[in-house]
Amino acid sequence: MIIKVLGSAAGGGFPQWNCNGRNSAAVRAGKEGFQARTQSSIAVSATGADWVLFNASPDIREQIAKTPQLHPDPAGALRNSPIKSVVLTNGDVDHVAGLLSLREGQKFTLYATRRVLRALESNSIFNVLAPDKVRRIAFALGADTALSGPDGDLGIEIEIFPVPGKVALYLEDATAGENFGTKEDDTVGVRVSCGEGKSFFYIPGCAALEDDLRARLRGAALVFFDGTLYTDDELIRQGLLDKTGKRMGHISMSGPRGSMQGFSDLDVARKIYIHINNSNPVLDENSPERKTVAAAGWEVAFDGLEIGM
Repeated sequence: MIIKVLGSAAGGGFPQWNCNGRNSAAVRAGKEGFQARTQSSIAVSATGADWVLFNASPDIREQIAKTPQLHPDPAGALRNSPIKSVVLTNGDVDHVAGLLSLREGQKFTLYATRRVLRALESNSIFNVLAPDKVRRIAFALGADTALSGPDGDLGIEIEIFPVPGKVALYLEDATAGENFGTKEDDTVGVRVSCGEGKSFFYIPGCAALEDDLRARLRGAALVFFDGTLYTDDELIRQGLLDKTGKRMGHISMSGPRGSMQGFSDLDVARKIYIHINNSNPVLDENSPERKTVAAAGWEVAFDGLEIGM
């Protein structure tokens, strides 16, 4: 199984188009220790020939252009693609907007929860993915799903499970109380497996490490996990936004309820932060915060990272 990190940043990318915060300014200036990143997505293949995208980033065209494995086959039809399936973990803009770039009559299979599929169905712009070209399949929470493309089985199986999170910003219901109408299937995690007992977890959005999730992840070979913020209030302290991580549905790396502490006794062999916000100090490779996460056994994902299992 091959895993390619197409994008490792949170919504807006890094640098964000309208952000002049410390990190974004530093990467634009070419300061040492800062690396630009596109918005969060990974690609997975059992064979190296057919690929599954996990989330469709707004930056998908750029990501495909930078990833030769995702280019059309020069010996194939005039229009062809090795991308055979897309799996969505939520309905956030930074995870669904890239679907619009996958139009032009290309066949693939789209997997998401019923709630996320209904959100797409309610917005007519997504009709550019015509039903006779893009098959939409709702996966059930807790069930195993063998992924398939237009030409059949892809050799990859996924298990979908709910994780604490929040409904997508554009679907928030201000009249529904402090959870804004969030439902169980608004945010999911994925266990991806590919024969011979090889598997990993992809959880780019998560609000808390509850006991059932900790039990599920214990002893895992590889986990990609929500790395949006280092501290819950960093956006407020930096003057970038008036929201906490908790309000946005994201756990922080640090603190007694943070992910570093929550993973400390789970014996996960390889832990990689992904979906990293432009405000996060770990984007500075020379920062004390970057050294702290490294000392806790964590890696910070970067665009183009490739892992074989």
